[in-house]
Amino acid sequence: MKTKTIGQQLGRSSWAEPWKIKMVEPIHMISRNERAVALEKAGYNTFLIRSEEVYIDLLTDSGTNAMSDRQWAGMMMGDEAYAGSRNFYHLEEAIQEYYGYKYVVPTHQGRGAENILSKIAIKTGQFVCGNMYFTTTRLHQELAGGIFTDVIIDEAHDAQKEHPFKGNVDLRKVQKLIDEHGAASIAYICLAATVNMAGGQPVSMQNARELHALCKKYDIRIFLDATRAVENAFFIQEREEGYADKTLAQILKEFCSYSDGATMSAKKDSLANIGGWLGLNDRGLYEEGCNLVVVYEGLQTYGGMAGRDMEVLSIGIKESVQDDYMRSRIGQVRYLGELLMDWGIPITRPIGGHAVFLDAQKFYPHIPQEQFPAQTLAADLYLESGVRSMERGIVSAGRKKETGENYHPSLELTRLTIPRRVYTQAHMDIVAESVKNLYDVRDQKKGLKMIFEPKYLRFFQARFERL
Repeated sequence: MKTKTIGQQLGRSSWAEPWKIKMVEPIHMISRNERAVALEKAGYNTFLIRSEEVYIDLLTDSGTNAMSDRQWAGMMMGDEAYAGSRNFYHLEEAIQEYYGYKYVVPTHQGRGAENILSKIAIKTGQFVCGNMYFTTTRLHQELAGGIFTDVIIDEAHDAQKEHPFKGNVDLRKVQKLIDEHGAASIAYICLAATVNMAGGQPVSMQNARELHALCKKYDIRIFLDATRAVENAFFIQEREEGYADKTLAQILKEFCSYSDGATMSAKKDSLANIGGWLGLNDRGLYEEGCNLVVVYEGLQTYGGMAGRDMEVLSIGIKESVQDDYMRSRIGQVRYLGELLMDWGIPITRPIGGHAVFLDAQKFYPHIPQEQFPAQTLAADLYLESGVRSMERGIVSAGRKKETGENYHPSLELTRLTIPRRVYTQAHMDIVAESVKNLYDVRDQKKGLKMIFEPKYLRFFQARFERL
């Protein structure tokens, strides 16, 4: 009799990573007493903990990826000329081939592209519609005089709601804004794929196509947040009729065709440790972007990146659209999420692309939102296990500009973010067991009080103390 695999025994198909390990980086666990000191010193903010004090680091997937041997080899081919580096042209060609945008403005990372786009595309008082906010994106839009307006479908605000494309834009909300204020009042639609703050939830191709048709009717531009657009393509391939036989590269190219440009934090999908770009199809906007990139980032042929970084990105773009790779990438996230669901631990559903999001309001129902349950959960998880995660709730949401009151998002989440090609399934087992151990004693935990709050993007630097 043929022995069943573990995956088959659990009703799931087994899979293996489409790569083998060539180099390792040692990690170790410090004692609980040492973690307690480190956490208090960091003001219970996991962003302020030193990396050597962390055992398994799930703070972010931004710039934490493991590069391939091809990417490391590419670093040796860096052309560090100040102007006209050949690596920029390699990067430009890769973006044009796989994302389809005509013009490319390189930046040091995604928020550099967000800053430039906001300055060239927003007039003071205009609305910027988005399928849920993202922290740095919304800040740049507001600093440029824009008014962020959430137009995501209502299902996205319910962590337990099952919906295959919770990142979709509600076209009725866009139409209502047009009817009430006029198309000219809208600077552009900011379409994120996937939606980070909703739990890594994807946008369907149909929704992107219909949004494009609506915006074309009113001459409204669409700019994509393409940070995790390849992961979004995977969900389209898996869930949307007519795409099962298409490659990720084909799906990505079509998805981007329904936009007028994109900002990109290449530290995510593109498997790099630094870098970003702004892709545009309009020549006039491109020239404005080139002018501003010199002011804020660097010359238009390096944008704050070294030549070797641009070469790494050009190679990473090609590797990111390989179907086998993305299947294993999403598979690892699902592996962790399914373990937690099997134990009844509340997470955002369905499981997203880059992370598992713990539903902190259901994890700690006795802790009110003003006592920061998601921040508390991130701090507690580090203290108990050395696993670093991050808050995505009331702290990240910030304050209303007009009144100074806290935003109260419907989602209060703690994010377990999986770096690409870094950890094994054994690490995911440890993470899951650590979360379960904490869940078993959840009633004993108390919330936090914020004792220091910076002016902008407070979740990066805020400090707390135990209540």
